[in-house]
Amino acid sequence: MTFTSFIEYLQLEKNYSQHTVTAYENDLRSFSEFCEKEYEDDNIVDIHYVQIRNWIVSLVESGLQNATINRKISSLKTYYKFLLKTKQIEVNPLAKHKALKTSKKVQVPFSENEMETVLATMTFSNDFEGVRDKTIIEMLYATGMRRAELINLKQTDIDYAAKTIRILGKRNKERIVPLLKKLEDQLQEYESFRSQVDSHQKDELFLTAKGNKIYPNLVYRIINDYFSIASTKVKKSPHILRHTFATHLLNQGADLNAVKELLGHASLASTQVYTHNSLAELKNVYAKAHPRNKK
Repeated sequence: MTFTSFIEYLQLEKNYSQHTVTAYENDLRSFSEFCEKEYEDDNIVDIHYVQIRNWIVSLVESGLQNATINRKISSLKTYYKFLLKTKQIEVNPLAKHKALKTSKKVQVPFSENEMETVLATMTFSNDFEGVRDKTIIEMLYATGMRRAELINLKQTDIDYAAKTIRILGKRNKERIVPLLKKLEDQLQEYESFRSQVDSHQKDELFLTAKGNKIYPNLVYRIINDYFSIASTKVKKSPHILRHTFATHLLNQGADLNAVKELLGHASLASTQVYTHNSLAELKNVYAKAHPRNKK
């Protein structure tokens, strides 16, 4: 079964990234293949909830986590909403479906000491890769940008005169963040090394040693390798640096709405997940400042 019109809808109307579109298509194909195997019919347009429920059961039995299964069902929901919108079906089979329960995992950010260890005391090699790696870490921590946003960052997105960085986020939503002095200095050092590997005049800011655009696994490996030396935390990833950026700002008294804009969140609810990370700091401030807690 093909999903051409739905894919075009996601790309052209919803303006989803190619990564997201591919994930949706894979989920639909997975369900279509299940229906072909179990019911000898891969057409999932005219489907009943009992068939979807059986697929969910099979996913659970395969060992997938509830969060992953919920994401797959979310893809189906979007597909059936599209079919309703285009009048290809009259009833959404997932209209009354309730998501599987998931446990909320607390994302533990790096401490200020850990960030200081990596950026101020750790030795990076004085070559292209060493300077690039440090610049990537500094960029993620100074801006809170997503890994995909970092990968797609262009040289022209850095405005040294205005001291700003232009970030193109989800659904091509643009935001401007300040260019900090330490990051500016680091970027200028990186630019001098970058010219040595950029033989094809690439637009992307961050490149591999061969002069190609960096890729997701490389960015993850850079963060994991350096922070494995400085931190004992279980998870060390680019996304944890995004959490760290938000948490440290909130710990220093930054306004939640301002952090929301810097992160590029569509709603304040998305930003509020970071407030639990600053709760310990708030408790310390409260304990020191409240008159009833003073001896």
